[in-house]
Amino acid sequence: MRRPVPRRPSGHGPRRSLRRSLGRGSRRLAGGLRVRLVVTFVLVALVSAVTATALAYRDARTAVLQRTQNTAVNDLRERVAAVGAGLDLPPDQRSLSRFAAKVSEGLGARTVVARHQDLTAVSDAYAGTEGRITAELRAAVRSGDGARFQRVQWRGDPYLVVGTPVTYADGDRRTSGLEVFVITDLRAERDDTAALLDSVRTGTVPVVVLAALLALLAAGTVLRPVRKLGRATRELAAGDLGSRVTVRGHDELADLARTFNETADALQASEAELRAQEAKARRFVADVSHELRTPLAAMTMVATVLEEDADQLPPDAAHAARTVGAETARLSRLVEDLMEISRFDAGAVRLDATVTDLADTVRASLALRGWTDGVTVELREYVRAVVDRRRIDVIVANLVGNALRHGAPPVTVTLAAPGGDRVTLEVADHGPGLPPEARERVFDRFYKADAARTRSTSGGGDRGGGGPGEDGGSGQDGSSGQDGSFGQDGSFGQGGFGQGSGLGMAIALENARLHGGTIEVAERQGGGAVFTLRLPLRHPEEEEEEGDGWGACGQGNG
Repeated sequence: MRRPVPRRPSGHGPRRSLRRSLGRGSRRLAGGLRVRLVVTFVLVALVSAVTATALAYRDARTAVLQRTQNTAVNDLRERVAAVGAGLDLPPDQRSLSRFAAKVSEGLGARTVVARHQDLTAVSDAYAGTEGRITAELRAAVRSGDGARFQRVQWRGDPYLVVGTPVTYADGDRRTSGLEVFVITDLRAERDDTAALLDSVRTGTVPVVVLAALLALLAAGTVLRPVRKLGRATRELAAGDLGSRVTVRGHDELADLARTFNETADALQASEAELRAQEAKARRFVADVSHELRTPLAAMTMVATVLEEDADQLPPDAAHAARTVGAETARLSRLVEDLMEISRFDAGAVRLDATVTDLADTVRASLALRGWTDGVTVELREYVRAVVDRRRIDVIVANLVGNALRHGAPPVTVTLAAPGGDRVTLEVADHGPGLPPEARERVFDRFYKADAARTRSTSGGGDRGGGGPGEDGGSGQDGSSGQDGSFGQDGSFGQGGFGQGSGLGMAIALENARLHGGTIEVAERQGGGAVFTLRLPLRHPEEEEEEGDGWGACGQGNG
């Protein structure tokens, strides 16, 4: 059983839930599958568009320049062959200038430079050529291996320079020493490739937008069944075992939905089977306890007669008679405790709530068990609330009896009403206390802190195991059995510290929960254990306003 904790004010719940929902929503928005899909699609589309743009630009630029340079080389060769046939070698400056001008006329007025040894002629006297015809190009042309070209930048603009040597017309194709260069402006080609690049860049934006839209559509198609599956999973986790998802298609998501439904079916079947087995176990315990009451009543009467005449018996027989009486009483308490627990499990326990002075109830519970001299009380007076007096007595008897049996004096009982909306009852001792593992399980049924300790008919039981019968536990009607609390007719029995049934603390916690409260256990500073009963404080005037209120409440929440 989990350690009980006090209930928090209900007003904190919606705010905390809202923060939790906003946190989950922001996390889903920041890193959800939809966002990842859209980002992935956009990145893929963007990378593809950039790659396609780069490749298209490279291919287009290469094709344009290749076509331009091929045209320039062919035109130069044809024009030089046509004009060079009428040129006498070696030329003078005048004939070389006319040669350059005629070649330029046939090439669309491009700038032509003709060189022969130390003579140089330019078709356009105002055109600068030194920066455009490089030494590397002149050396390549001078080698006589045919036409050569080079792309250069001059004053920020691109140019294509083509050079070719002029050879003799005889068969050996010897160079004549005449070199011709033509300079072609590439600004038009540059503008064309730049316009193409701009067009491709402009087309990238709608491609990315289209990719984002397709990603949203794909994400909706994929995430819709995932959201339904997530909703069904949350409903299943919240306890709705009938939650299922509709299976559509034959893809992986359909397989996942089918697997979820199969798992939910198996879980629902297992839960139904466990509930049936639990109900059978509860009925079995209740039936066995009920059937044992009649023979136990007869055994108790016989044991009582034997104990009364024990002084007249031999020592061994007297000891056996007292042992039988003690064990019979312990067995009777165990049966009564089992019946009380079964009523809690079945939800058949009801509160008989009346206006009660809690300080008087605590004092009466201690006095009727003869514990007044062994317990120090610090009780706030005039704390009146609507509670079930009999069940409060059961809780007090269990907590104080546990402290007296297993702790060390002084045992202190403190009643307080902090804040005016709740009441606390602390029972503290100065004994060895409880180890952490025992504090976690002290309210478990049949739990004892030292399970290896053997039972005795006179010594105390183990901490956490005392049943309400021995020191204030419930009887058949919620009253306690023998040894120190209410009898079956509501009267008090005799005090005593018999061996516990192991159900006392569990029943005390169930009675606290029935009132809407809880019991906590902690280590006392300086040594010892502290058990704290916390109950909501219901005032008598509230009970009058609400009619029958708690007096008609149903089962506990245990």
